[in-house]
Amino acid sequence: MAVLTIITEGDPRLRQKAVRIKSIDDGLRRLARDMWDTLQAANGVGLAAPQVGVLRRLIIVHIPAGFEQEDDPEIKLTLVNPEIVKASGRQVGPEGCLSIPGWVGDVPRAMNVTVKARDLDDREVRIKASGFLARVLQHEIDHLDGILFVDRVEDRSTLRYIPEDEEEEVTAPQAAARTAE
Repeated sequence: MAVLTIITEGDPRLRQKAVRIKSIDDGLRRLARDMWDTLQAANGVGLAAPQVGVLRRLIIVHIPAGFEQEDDPEIKLTLVNPEIVKASGRQVGPEGCLSIPGWVGDVPRAMNVTVKARDLDDREVRIKASGFLARVLQHEIDHLDGILFVDRVEDRSTLRYIPEDEEEEVTAPQAAARTAE
């Protein structure tokens, strides 16, 4: 287990499309474990393999218990070859990225998504998500296609830099996503 280096904007690997995973093996499981260590060390909610320089279609998501609502359960997902098969509604809210440290901007996303993927036991999983979880899934899946959140910011005036010593927590409770019809 290891904390991997998170690559940042400017590294060409962030703009490349990740390769579909053909088989789930011990190497992939080790990568996933290392990504979990990395996500925890970075205090993030999601990480895609391209962010650690590995061009494979693998994402992890961790939303702590009580993140949006006090009684919300903890969500931990490791998804192989995830794809959005259904999306509806619209939300606009703040996003940041471990690969673009310090920058935050308002990004429009679907309010609800259904994601199809495989888990590390090679079982098919389907996830119906809304709100913040839907946002995180869309953000991480974008990484697999070389898309960064700054590419999706419609109103560039919402893009702002927050120095690390003034870092605010951009989370659902503090900066709830605004919904739009």
